[in-house]
Amino acid sequence: MKKKVLVAVGIVVLVVVAFPISNSLRARAADPALLERLADPQAREMATRFAESCMDCHSGRTELPFYASWPVAGSLIRADIEKARSIFDMERELFDPAVGVTEAALAKIQRETAAGEMPLASYTAMHWRARWTAEDQQAQAAWARHVRARRDGAEDLDDPIYDHPIYPLKRPGGLDDRKVALGEAMYHDLRLSGDDTISCASCHDLTKGGTDQERVSTGVGGQKGGINAPTTFNAVYNLAQFWNGRAADLAAQADGPPNNPIEMATNWEQVLGKLRQDPQVVEGFAAAYGELSPEGIRDAIAVYEATLVTPNDGLDRFLMGDNSALTAEQQRGWQLFNDVGCGTCHVGAAMGGTSYEKMGLHGNYMADRGDESAADLGRYAVTGDEHDMAHFKVPTLRNVALTYPYYHDGTVDSLDQAVRKMGHYQRGRELTDNEVTAIVALLGALTGELPTPPVATGEGS
Repeated sequence: MKKKVLVAVGIVVLVVVAFPISNSLRARAADPALLERLADPQAREMATRFAESCMDCHSGRTELPFYASWPVAGSLIRADIEKARSIFDMERELFDPAVGVTEAALAKIQRETAAGEMPLASYTAMHWRARWTAEDQQAQAAWARHVRARRDGAEDLDDPIYDHPIYPLKRPGGLDDRKVALGEAMYHDLRLSGDDTISCASCHDLTKGGTDQERVSTGVGGQKGGINAPTTFNAVYNLAQFWNGRAADLAAQADGPPNNPIEMATNWEQVLGKLRQDPQVVEGFAAAYGELSPEGIRDAIAVYEATLVTPNDGLDRFLMGDNSALTAEQQRGWQLFNDVGCGTCHVGAAMGGTSYEKMGLHGNYMADRGDESAADLGRYAVTGDEHDMAHFKVPTLRNVALTYPYYHDGTVDSLDQAVRKMGHYQRGRELTDNEVTAIVALLGALTGELPTPPVATGEGS
């Protein structure tokens, strides 16, 4: 009997040891096709490091072990991979040439690896090669710092201000003043709507934080939209435009509302017909663009919107070394903001707009809210990829005290509610009243230097 027990124990030990040994014997190399499309040597180096430690679960390039073919093991492994990809897909967020490295991806890696939470201990127990080393961490930190600095146009790639995922806003430079002026005029011009009642500024009011402070916007004829209007302030920092990212940039976004029958309800032929009656507009576009055209109008609006950056809020000044720029309560909120993990998605200079995240990582937000609609599809409506279901572009937190109501559905009226729900659905924790108060205090410090609306003059105003 004792002999049988020893044999059974020996078999169990052999199996337990054999699995990680079999995994360790098979080195995970980065996909050559992936490396080939990465121009940055640092990115290629990191793709190689991530291939060994992360990409089995956080990409579509999983190399399944032999025991994944076993019924129970296989289903568990695939479920874990699906969950991991829904939270963070490295291939799309780090190595998609069309998008580039997103700020949120850098923040997620930085947070999880620095805390020793990734790769999971349960994974490294079976994959000995996957352990994230101090050398890996150092290489990752340098890469993240350089990516942020290059994106921000910094001369010093090793400026320590880029060690943190959030850094100060900067006003853009090098913009054509003629195009800015034309874009400002078009942004406020009612003639871009079918009945001359709606302008871009109707839903993106400079006196209301670049929004209309309504649950959904009102278009031509009193028609109601289906989603909350995002702010145009700091929108130049977004990886794409609209909540679902269906417009690649600001110029593409400017093409949407005029052609939308429930927004501005017109088309470019009608708009041009009206604007051609205005010699000043025609002359201005001829000087800046060679002619008055839809492409010129869209570009001018985009150039103008690139100026709607709101720097020098309390957090910016604090990050640049002015400790008095935040009160003690706001500084406590800043610490909590980072400790809770808010600064994993709300990152970059604009504190958002750099990634698509699932609304409801910890619970089904839409089902709990009820009254589900097409607006809840998120990024899925653009890509048709099931992994994008209910994923939305993360909104900027700059000037957030002005951009109520909150979320894509506009159903949350206060920052207090918004913070509590984010804690529950995105971080999986119930924030205390004390924590919520501190974080809301921080958010109140994020109102920067706001653009000044033009004086209303002329036929198009």
